[in-house]
Amino acid sequence: MSDDRAPHKTTGNIPADWPTDPLRLGAAAAEYTIDAWQRGLLYADVLRQRGNQYQAHLRERVPNVLAFEAELVLSGLDLPRPVNYGLARIVPGAGTPVDPAKRPFVVVDPRAGHGPGIGGFKPDSEIGAAMKAGHPCYFVGFLPDPVPGQTVEDVMRAEAAFVRKVGELHPGNGKPVVIGNCQAGWQVLMTAAVWPELFGPIILAGAPVSYWAGDNPMRYGGGLTGGSWLTALTSDIGAGRFDGAWLVQNFEHLDPANTLWKKQYHLYANIDTEADRYLGFEKYWGGYVFLNDVEMQYIVDNLFIGNKLSTAQLVTSDGVRIDLRNIRSPIVVFCSYGDNITPPGQALGWITDLYRDKDDLVAHDQTIVYATHDSIGHLGIFVSASVGRKEHREFAANIDIIDLLPSGIYRAEVEDRPDGVPAGELGDAEYLMRIRGSSLEEIGQIVRPDPASDRRFAAAARLSEINLALYRNTLQPWIRAISTPWSARWLQALHPLRVGFEWWSDQHPLAVPVAAAAEQIRKERAPAAAGNPFLLAQERLSETIVQALDQFRDQRDALQGRLFELIFGSLLLQSLAGQTLYQPQPPRTHPGDSPEHRAFLAGELARLEADLDRGGLAEAVIRGLFFVLKTRGEADCRHFRHAWELLQPRLDRPDLGVPDLARFRELVRRQGLLVWRDGEAALAAIPRLLADTPPDIIHRASDIIAGLVEVAGSLSAQEQASLRRVLDLFAHAAQAATAAAAPAASVPLTPAHAPSVPAKVGKAATAKAASAAKHTPRPGTAQTRKRGTTAGAAVPSGTAGEPATRPGPSGSPGRPGKKATGKKGNRP
Repeated sequence: MSDDRAPHKTTGNIPADWPTDPLRLGAAAAEYTIDAWQRGLLYADVLRQRGNQYQAHLRERVPNVLAFEAELVLSGLDLPRPVNYGLARIVPGAGTPVDPAKRPFVVVDPRAGHGPGIGGFKPDSEIGAAMKAGHPCYFVGFLPDPVPGQTVEDVMRAEAAFVRKVGELHPGNGKPVVIGNCQAGWQVLMTAAVWPELFGPIILAGAPVSYWAGDNPMRYGGGLTGGSWLTALTSDIGAGRFDGAWLVQNFEHLDPANTLWKKQYHLYANIDTEADRYLGFEKYWGGYVFLNDVEMQYIVDNLFIGNKLSTAQLVTSDGVRIDLRNIRSPIVVFCSYGDNITPPGQALGWITDLYRDKDDLVAHDQTIVYATHDSIGHLGIFVSASVGRKEHREFAANIDIIDLLPSGIYRAEVEDRPDGVPAGELGDAEYLMRIRGSSLEEIGQIVRPDPASDRRFAAAARLSEINLALYRNTLQPWIRAISTPWSARWLQALHPLRVGFEWWSDQHPLAVPVAAAAEQIRKERAPAAAGNPFLLAQERLSETIVQALDQFRDQRDALQGRLFELIFGSLLLQSLAGQTLYQPQPPRTHPGDSPEHRAFLAGELARLEADLDRGGLAEAVIRGLFFVLKTRGEADCRHFRHAWELLQPRLDRPDLGVPDLARFRELVRRQGLLVWRDGEAALAAIPRLLADTPPDIIHRASDIIAGLVEVAGSLSAQEQASLRRVLDLFAHAAQAATAAAAPAASVPLTPAHAPSVPAKVGKAATAKAASAAKHTPRPGTAQTRKRGTTAGAAVPSGTAGEPATRPGPSGSPGRPGKKATGKKGNRP
């Protein structure tokens, strides 16, 4: 028998060195039999430990799976409207120093059937990534049992109180960054839409927001079971509480191969190394929690089936509309194509649901950054160490850069550090984050909006309302009459998922001999060689089982999709749901279709136009920088960091007019918008912004622009020409300021006062720019208001090639692509 532990080569289905000698074959069989027997006993012992762990977890007062020490800061039980949530501060470890001057992070865990702690499940996690970047961290978790009567709105108020408290604990550090995982994502968005002033950047990790989008089979479940009446029934037999184990079971059904075979087989096949990882994950997976019936019914009716959040149809009990367009913080969306619970369509669909065009996005001053992963699964977005070390670290290291981005849609891509880039130039020594402009059209290619599909889901939502009303008027009184807390506890204990955890633990009479045998086996472990033919046959059998279960899943999902389309795509059912055959408008009214919203949009765009001539030196400097680099489609974190290193020492320079950090963020975002919307008009207004600035300060500002542009890397010919135009405008402004100070003597622009230009600007570009400057009209003339062909060119918001859209007379929307003539009446 071979002692080689490496896998052997195979020919077809038979290993190439399958032993033909009966003695060798018998020895391999004996070796495998001993190994399989030992693995079986060790596997049984790990399941025994799982049962003990489950029982101990239930006895904890505040059960969680955090890998970090935490201390309670504010309990939701003490709020005016108490909830089972709490705010805890993560205590930094000895090797993880935290910079008290950095903005705090708040990680909010999902309450979707499991207990809290997934955001800090491992050292390389969202919390770990933020702490390694030096940020103070807080965690929002919850207790297993809800406060009787608590609602989703009560939870929103509690989260607002938590974020407000963190902001008070860190004044002057910037508003807190809030991370919402999975179901916590939509909850954080709802809270930020009502209290936008409390939030800094928001990071959504695997968070479903647009439930009718995407292509995962879970979205068909509500329609095929008749709607949310089943949710009400489940809560009623639970005596007013919804058992989160049912939600977990829905997740389990998505991948039967993993649920029924792969997870357990992987433990059995790798029993010597996988026990700790398996037990750690099962502690989270088996920590079932409860929701109040009113909470769960609200979620299913308004989000899962109704899909009302992404179209601003939700209104709070005190009359406040929950409109995600009210959020003024940057929103980072992180999703994965390997996620079968929240695919990218559901994570990003709210953007195309809310916004019609880029003017709509600009008017609401919203910044959206999204990043996609190719393969990681749903839980891997929060749990995977590789994601924690990569994407989450980059988000944390560059969160201040993201906070400065002007309104628009951006795509972030994280890659390994390129060769030749020093580690010291990056926020994280191992990775580089690139940010490039995106658009609604690119988001639409991911989401793939389908009006016909929306009609089917709208019909399913209407049928759900009808069935729920029928249940409430007929069966619900009887179900509630026979349901008691005692019967609810028995039903919960007999839930199939709970039985799997409870049936085998130290309470079982066979647990003691199994534990003793397993301990002895660990001392005398004799694993089979990796090339054992029977071990290879075992692997092939496992692969066959997995393939069969995957085929069953695929056929089941395809059948569910076809049934859903057949049932809810029928004209009869859609007619009963109130839809007409040739309905001109979509089944969901766009939130921007109201006259009030159109008036708001026109007013915001008019205010943006008025800002062209508002400001001073700081606005002129930042506007000039944006104009030079507006054609660049992307930038990486090095460029932002170099620019910040040059700007930060000048933030306290009153002579340059640069304000504090919070005001600086608003200034950068606003100037970026102006250049993005109409670059030529923004550039022509620079002399008017510099009209009251002394000439020596204008010269210093010109040098700052040249220095910042130089760190952006090699300039294209167009960027060199743009830089020369900007520097010439500053030079002429300085000359005009000098002439105004001494009107009797004309002071020419001497070489000593000429702006310094990086050596990368070639002679041809300089001559071309000088010619352009020679013909630059005087500030204030009608020609300076004329829109050139570059008016719609992209700034770092990445709208390269998209034509500017100008509002027409009286604030009416303009036609995209039509260049304004600058004539009277073309400006609102």
